[in-house]
Amino acid sequence: MIVTRRRLMLGGLGLAGAGASTAAYATGIEAFELRTTRYRLTPPGWPAARRLSIAVIADLHAGGPNMGLAQIRDVIDATLGQHADLIVVLGDYFATHRFITEHVPHAAWAAELARLKAPLGVHAILGNHDWWYDIEGTRAALRRENIPVLENDAVLLGEAGARFWLLGLGDTIAYKLGHGRYRGVDDLPSTLARMTTDDPAILLVHEPDIFPKVPERVSLTLAGHTHGGQIRVPLVWPRYVPSRYGARFAYGHIVEGGRNMIVSGGLGTSVVPARFGVPPEIVRVELGA
Repeated sequence: MIVTRRRLMLGGLGLAGAGASTAAYATGIEAFELRTTRYRLTPPGWPAARRLSIAVIADLHAGGPNMGLAQIRDVIDATLGQHADLIVVLGDYFATHRFITEHVPHAAWAAELARLKAPLGVHAILGNHDWWYDIEGTRAALRRENIPVLENDAVLLGEAGARFWLLGLGDTIAYKLGHGRYRGVDDLPSTLARMTTDDPAILLVHEPDIFPKVPERVSLTLAGHTHGGQIRVPLVWPRYVPSRYGARFAYGHIVEGGRNMIVSGGLGTSVVPARFGVPPEIVRVELGA
């Protein structure tokens, strides 16, 4: 069963009992502490001499208090400052929680994303909140800004002799069926089949729960969705990671059976506008380092 953040409440996690100062820190300080988290690796299937830098933006959830337009501009500026070869955006573009203090229209967050530039381009996928709350509006906003969306699709990037496949998977919980049941629009087999050369591959997914099905053919999977747990209170937070696997795929660099995945802690918030123990982050991945 997938555990959703709808059950996540500050009181339930013990923040209220920890005192008003803790809650104030989670909502008013850490939620605004933008960081860049760096990973350097050469996963199986990736040539050791082939260097590639990737900037990852996940779970923007545009909307105040912690991800108003000013904060989004800071995110975009910081991402541009990474001077990465490739920029990827992993879905969930707008806030849907009940505590929104600043509404950021689709046109506004999309225009900020349009400022992103990288030698190998900017590529996006869609997340569950995009599907649940306004998939057509999200698609239209990205389309107007000419931001390509990979959905069960693949594109070959790079110059001859240094090419790689970038794959984007459709969302795995796009439709709510009730009682913790979902239907996805993901098609991993057909996505993999779009690769017509033996060049290495990077897979973009929103939810990390697909990882056990990802074959060794994929050198690296990049995921979001979990927010790293968003509020990491010891002994309690794993119960609220939105994954059927609990904390197994909650955050960071995960290696299983020689396969590699990096899960971003994301930027915005869901259900409650607070972060504790997992500040908003841009991820920078350096391959072949």
